[in-house]
Amino acid sequence: MFDKENAHEILTSQKLTHEQKVMQLAKAAENGVEVLTITDRMQTFFDNGSIHDLFEGGAPYRPRYIMPDYQKFIRQGSDFLKVAPPKDFDELIFALMTIYRHTPSITNFPVYLGNLDQLIEPFIKEVSDEAVVKKLTLFFNYLDRTITDSFSHGNIGPKESRAGYLILEAEKDLQNAVPNFTIKYDPAETSDAFMKKAIETSLTCSNPAICNHAVNQNIYEGEYGISSCYNILPVKGGAYTLTRLTLTRLAEVSDSVEEFMEDLLPETIELIGDYMAQRIRFMVEKSGFFESSFLVKEGLISKDRFVGMFGVTGLAEAVNTLLKDQGLTYGTDEEADALATKILDRIKILVEKLQAPYSPLTGGKYVLHAQVGIDTDLGVTSGVRIPVGDEPEDFIEHLRHSSKYHKYFPAGVGDIFPIATHVDANLDSLLDVVKGAMQVGVHYMSFYAADSDLVRITGYLVKRSEMEKFDQNQAVLQNTTHLGAPSYKVNKLAERKVRMTD
Repeated sequence: MFDKENAHEILTSQKLTHEQKVMQLAKAAENGVEVLTITDRMQTFFDNGSIHDLFEGGAPYRPRYIMPDYQKFIRQGSDFLKVAPPKDFDELIFALMTIYRHTPSITNFPVYLGNLDQLIEPFIKEVSDEAVVKKLTLFFNYLDRTITDSFSHGNIGPKESRAGYLILEAEKDLQNAVPNFTIKYDPAETSDAFMKKAIETSLTCSNPAICNHAVNQNIYEGEYGISSCYNILPVKGGAYTLTRLTLTRLAEVSDSVEEFMEDLLPETIELIGDYMAQRIRFMVEKSGFFESSFLVKEGLISKDRFVGMFGVTGLAEAVNTLLKDQGLTYGTDEEADALATKILDRIKILVEKLQAPYSPLTGGKYVLHAQVGIDTDLGVTSGVRIPVGDEPEDFIEHLRHSSKYHKYFPAGVGDIFPIATHVDANLDSLLDVVKGAMQVGVHYMSFYAADSDLVRITGYLVKRSEMEKFDQNQAVLQNTTHLGAPSYKVNKLAERKVRMTD
């Protein structure tokens, strides 16, 4: 049912820009359309927070995350957009700016910008470094000012390239929240010099994050990309939907570990599977998206390369709640970590029993994802991370802990580490840390300088200065600042343990 009170609040808000009001009003209208069957039992778990649809709305009329094949777009151009295949760097930038404007997602902005170094490299052979950096600076500023949502992601790597270096050179001085960047890193393919340039850049502007390419390239048949925060998804497809199980809230309504494991987990997982199947079927069979989108007609996406993402978050607090009588803590006590492993083993088995419609790429199965969290998460630590304040003193031990749980989440999982500012003088040491993390099984990680204005909240970037403006009831450009500001305070992200290397 349409919520008139909510719509009026949006209309009269002084903290929202015009664009943000339009998008929130559209979401309010969408939520007034009832096309899904929500059973009483399902509603119970929605109400207590154990299940969350992550603001996908009541009527799924487009996929959550869309990952176009931009290489194909560059080769063939687009009849629909009236864009010819680009012949030089200026035409390439124009072509990308155009298609980004017409690529939807759950945020109404493009969540995936492609492997930008690979897209750019062939077009800069006759262009000087200085000219390339200038054009990239203008391009990235355009993206930051017009894609007003930090869930927008560009990739570079794994191979060293001139374009990759120049992207990092342009990015390091911008201090932009958009786009988010990730380098696909594999020591067998990525030179030490290129990786150190990426680390140096991340300590300046919190970009790029680091993806374990050797692990992630084998998840799907064909090319993969990193979108939004750290979603590992198939290129030329993406994700239909992402619904999450908040383990913290489920543990709070459980009377025992046994009830949690044997009764509540199976029930909620089955309910989520049914809910996501409904979303996918409506999207594919009734929404008309795949029949009307030029991205489909021009072969830039294919329904057969979309997956359903089964999200999990709040493992730490769930374990701590279940073991509170014993005083055991996730990330500190072996018994607590052992229970965490049992929970994830159980989730994996139960999710594999579910049937995901229209998902041939994954054999009709959902793909597990460590969900990053939302602004209303109070005392819920993202994914399988250790809560702020409980982190191990030793950086390497923290990474070893991460590696134990990353393997469960092929559709994305990650950890964030503030780094002492003086460490930029010892890039070799940080490179060794990254290499060691990849070797022990860390799938994804990110650094930022502890005193940087740009902060990674859960996976996306927000400026401290912009959060301060929002807290003072001022309108801000990026709507992800609305999400980041409360999360930064409530979850005490300023108190993350600052890491140093010898």
